[in-house]
Amino acid sequence: MSIDPRPTYKPSWRKPVGMFVILGLIALWAVLIGSLSGLIGGLPMIVQVVVYVFLGLIWIWVLPLKRLLAWMETGRWRGF
Repeated sequence: MSIDPRPTYKPSWRKPVGMFVILGLIALWAVLIGSLSGLIGGLPMIVQVVVYVFLGLIWIWVLPLKRLLAWMETGRWRGF
């Protein structure tokens, strides 16, 4: 009769909830940017590339993803 010294792991509900929130935010951002495609499509090609790259990167700061990921790991809303 041996006692297992490993602690039991209890999964957190925050990770699946956070994952679905992130997917929802990404979908919302994609719809928002897609709705601007008519306006952006009238710009010269090089400007379109710059705009889409900028909009593709800025969502990380506009949406609270850094804080959401911190909450998923620690349970606190503060960023790193």
